Amino acid sequence: MPTATSKKTFKIAMAAALVLVLAGGAYLFFRNGKQAESYRTAKPTRGEIISTVTSSGNITPVVSVSVGAAVSGTIKELFVDFNSPVKKGQIIAQIDPATFRAQVEQSKGNYLAAQANMEKAKVTLADTTRTMNRYKDLVKDGSVSVSDYDTYATAAASARAALGAAQGTVAQARGSFDQAKTNLDYATIRSPVDGIVISRAVDVGQTVAASFTTPTLFTIAQDLTKMQIYATVDESDIGKVKEGGNATFTVDAYPESNFSGVVTQVRNAATTVSNVVTYTVVVGVDNSDLKLKPGMTANVTFITAKKTDALKIPTSSLRFRPKTTEAASDKSGDKASGKSKGAGGKKIYILKGGKAEPVIVTLGIGNDKETEVTGGELPADAEVIIEAVSNAGKNGASKSGSAGGPPMGPRL
Repeated sequence: MPTATSKKTFKIAMAAALVLVLAGGAYLFFRNGKQAESYRTAKPTRGEIISTVTSSGNITPVVSVSVGAAVSGTIKELFVDFNSPVKKGQIIAQIDPATFRAQVEQSKGNYLAAQANMEKAKVTLADTTRTMNRYKDLVKDGSVSVSDYDTYATAAASARAALGAAQGTVAQARGSFDQAKTNLDYATIRSPVDGIVISRAVDVGQTVAASFTTPTLFTIAQDLTKMQIYATVDESDIGKVKEGGNATFTVDAYPESNFSGVVTQVRNAATTVSNVVTYTVVVGVDNSDLKLKPGMTANVTFITAKKTDALKIPTSSLRFRPKTTEAASDKSGDKASGKSKGAGGKKIYILKGGKAEPVIVTLGIGNDKETEVTGGELPADAEVIIEAVSNAGKNGASKSGSAGGPPMGPRL
C-alpha cells in the first residue's frame, strides 16, 4: 500500500513535469515565431532572350479540294480509296449511268424531231412565198383580184412565223439534249487536281442526292508537302505577331521534335467566343518528309523578338512582394527618398543586408521564364528575390511565403 508521503511526492513530480513541458512548448513557439524570414534569389545574367507568344491550331493542307456529285444516283463503282494518289482528270467514281443514257436518247429523239419540223416549216415557207410572188405579178395586170393576193400573202407570213416557232423548238430540244449529255458526263466523277485522297465519304451501292447542295464524296489534298496551321491568337498578343515572322511548334505525335514555320497571314477578322476576342494567324509549314498529317493539333510558339546580349532576371521576381510590414516600410522609404517608378518603371526587390530592398527597373522583352532589364537601379551584382521562405523546424523544411517561380538557388 502506498503511503500518504509517496502519493504527495508523485503529485509534485507530475506537476513539475507538466510545467517543464509547457515551458518547452512556449520556448519553441516563441523561438520559431522570431526566426528571421529567408529568401530565394537569383543573380542577373547576360545572354540570349526570346520574346514569344503561344497558341494552338490545326494542321491542314494548303490546297484541299472537296469532290462532290452534281447529279443524283447510286454509286456503281469506286476506283480510289484513302491515301490513293490521283491525277487531274482521273476517274475516281462512277454513278450508275443507265438512267442518264436513257435521257440522252430521249432528248436526242426530241431534238431530231424538232429539226425535221423546222425543215418542214422551211419548205412550207418557200412554197407560200413563191405563190405570193406569182400572184403579186398577176395582180398588177389585173389577172387576179387583190383579195386573192392578200390570201397568199397571209399564208406566207404564217409560214414564216411557223418557221420561227420551229427554230425555237429546235433550240429548246438542243438544250435538253446537251443537258442530258452533261448529266451523263457528271455520272463519271473525275479528280479536279493532282493530289492524294485524304477522305472518302461514300461506298458502292450508296445513293447520293444532289438536290440543293452538292454532297461531298472525296476530299483531295493537292500537295501534302506544303501544309499550314490556322492558329488563334488572343487580342492582347496579336499586335506582336507579324507576317513573315518565325514560329516553332510541336505535335503530340512527335513530342521530341520541334518543327518550324513562317507566318504567312494575320487575318483582320475577329472571332468572339464568351467575350474572348481572337484572331486567326496562318503559318506556312514545309512537310517534305510527310511526317505531319492533316488534322493534327499544333502547339505554336511565335517568336516576336530576340536579343543576344540582354541583361536578364527571372520573370517570377516581378511577382514577388514582401509582407505587409516590410511593404509599408518600403512605401515610407520611397516617399522619404523621392523614389518613383516613373514611366515604364517596374519595382522589384533585391536582397541587401538580409532584407528585401526595392529597386526600380525598366523592362524590355520577355517570356514566361526570363525578362530583359534595359535600365534602372539594378546593381550588377544584385541578388534578385524570387520568393520568400520561412524555416519550419529542425528538419529544414520550408514554406513559401509569396508567389514566385521555381527555386533558383536559396540564400539562407
